[in-house]
Amino acid sequence: MTRLTESRISHLAHLIIDGVWKNDLADFTNEACALAETKRVLEEFFGGEDRLDDIVRQKIQSLSRRVAPGSREWDVLYRKYYEEELRKHR
Repeated sequence: MTRLTESRISHLAHLIIDGVWKNDLADFTNEACALAETKRVLEEFFGGEDRLDDIVRQKIQSLSRRVAPGSREWDVLYRKYYEEELRKHR
């Protein structure tokens, strides 16, 4: 799984704030604060995905048989375990 860098999260946050403002969805009394909060939420969201990814990979590695990364079986197990973990953590 590709992890987002701080600069990409910042770029996304700017796009979101600009989109909200341009579409007149909200007015910000403090744009810097709104931008910081948007970055925080994005970091939390993508950090959660990273944690789930780590859990799923650990589950696959802990199987009694070796499953080769990139194999069809590995991909199927990854999707299955990811969905299970996603349901647990919602």
